[in-house]
Amino acid sequence: MATRLAESQARQREQNRYVRRGAVRRRAMGAGPPVKLSDADRILATVLYLRRLCTQAVLAELFNVDRKTITIAVQQTRPLLEQHGYVITPSTARFPAPADLVAFLADGETTPLSEIKPAC
Repeated sequence: MATRLAESQARQREQNRYVRRGAVRRRAMGAGPPVKLSDADRILATVLYLRRLCTQAVLAELFNVDRKTITIAVQQTRPLLEQHGYVITPSTARFPAPADLVAFLADGETTPLSEIKPAC
């Protein structure tokens, strides 16, 4: 999913920056502040939010960013998912705190959480 959306995300990011600047790029690609969420993290956060597994506040705590970052990621990624034909259906499970989600994921795991490697 991340691979299919990567080009669209890059195009969308450049278009948003062009609109904010009102002109063409003046600095090299990669200049500026570091990205808070990778493209794959933005997709994951959006899918989790659309599945209604947890609130944006819980996602912000899980990804170690502020809630506004999650809000922007969802607003920008949701249309891309729709354009590419991804339909995200809500889940019946709901997790009010990050610890609840981690505990739920750990219940079916045989590997301890300390051995799980990060996606990025």
